[in-house]
Amino acid sequence: MENFPMFIDGAWVPPASGDAWLETVDPYRGTPWARIARGGAQDVDLAVKAASKALTRGAWPQMSATKRGHILRAIGDGIARNADRLAEIEARDNGKILSEMRGQMSSIPEYWYYDAGLADKIEGALPQVDKPDTLAMTVREPVGVVAALTSWNSPLMFVAMKCAPALAAGCTVVIKPSEFASVSTLEFCKIAKEAGLPDGVLNVVTGLGADVGAALVQHPLVDKVSFTGSDSTGRLIYKQAADSMKRVTMELGGKSPNIVFEDADLEAAAVGAVAGIFGAAGQMCTAGSRLLVQNSVRAAFTEKLIALSGAIRMGDPMASATNVGPIATPPQYQKVLDYIEIGKAEGANCILGGHPATVDGHTEGQFIAPTIFTDVTNDMRIAQEEVFGPLLSIIGFDTEEEAIEIGNDVIFGLAAGVWTGDLGRQIRVSRALRAGTIWVNTYRSYSPLMPIGGMKQSGLGREGGLAGIEDYLETKSILLSTAKGPTANPFLQQ
Repeated sequence: MENFPMFIDGAWVPPASGDAWLETVDPYRGTPWARIARGGAQDVDLAVKAASKALTRGAWPQMSATKRGHILRAIGDGIARNADRLAEIEARDNGKILSEMRGQMSSIPEYWYYDAGLADKIEGALPQVDKPDTLAMTVREPVGVVAALTSWNSPLMFVAMKCAPALAAGCTVVIKPSEFASVSTLEFCKIAKEAGLPDGVLNVVTGLGADVGAALVQHPLVDKVSFTGSDSTGRLIYKQAADSMKRVTMELGGKSPNIVFEDADLEAAAVGAVAGIFGAAGQMCTAGSRLLVQNSVRAAFTEKLIALSGAIRMGDPMASATNVGPIATPPQYQKVLDYIEIGKAEGANCILGGHPATVDGHTEGQFIAPTIFTDVTNDMRIAQEEVFGPLLSIIGFDTEEEAIEIGNDVIFGLAAGVWTGDLGRQIRVSRALRAGTIWVNTYRSYSPLMPIGGMKQSGLGREGGLAGIEDYLETKSILLSTAKGPTANPFLQQ
């Protein structure tokens, strides 16, 4: 197996503790295929100091914003050239199907291109202040050294959404990828270096969250933390960051309502509902895990879901015929199975799946059959807590007002779907739902030009679009006196 060292200050660095490595496991085969460095506090300190130095000295702070944009565009080009290899790495690391990862890799360069274009369009202002003989201005400056903590389900997408705007703003970055899926991020460093990114501007320290993540969040030279992951880990990071008033952006959990009204195109809604929960084996923060269906069509709609879900082909993520791969990690696999048992114990009716799956005689893979529960009430744990797996809870409703009430009755507010042919209802329900992204007659549609992020306990800040770069900038006010003659002495009696 190949060893993948860390990337610090433009060089490949082994762990400071010596010969300490973590195996990265193929979730389909259940066997290790690579080793990543098990970093620690010493490695974090080295990386953060390199990023801090690059922020204030050297080529990066002296570089024009336009030149920074050129480098970001070159990074996007490099990802496009290496898309097939990067897609294969991520499919092997996290078990997502290769066709989906190829599609994702084809879209990731667009995030880099978008922020490349923003780099030299960061502008201040000239406020007309109520002070005579004073020129007032505001300037936008990089927030500083950014700690980017990414999740295992879409590593390079999260790198793009965090690092592209941070670098466009002039920040420097230390990435801590998930220990379950770090290899693609390390491969990405080769692309960034080849694109001309100066040493120290982007660094990667791999390892466990307790060893690397905590040290990174608490490092005194880190100015901002951007985290994607579970709400429980997010709360811990938020508390740690607060000790030194670090800025934070957090994209956390979701329990998104996908609402189907009786006047919807039910065929399209059924496809959207199935793709919205069983795509990527449900391992999406925006998964439409609560399916709210108007009672007048609920029985017929449920039959459509069963037919579509039963035709899903699970198997080797690298095979073109596969629709859904395995659960990415052993802890997540067990968590999903636990929630299936919780749903059954709560009295929900499991009408499909509800058990591990053996695929083509392959017993090692962490497969769980697409699972649908009916007779779910919104106070059940399977309706309130994020499962992050292929578990769908169907909840009935009668009126538009009831759908909105149920949709909002959860601690999360990341995304929601609305399926209806009534234009007025499309607007009313979209405005009434408390979620950062609302999809109408579609689901899981993303664009680098649009911000995403959560309300309530789904997070803080936004990633993507114009709003995405704002979180990596600070506003500084400057006031210049234009008065002639000496400044009046306020301590002398006039």
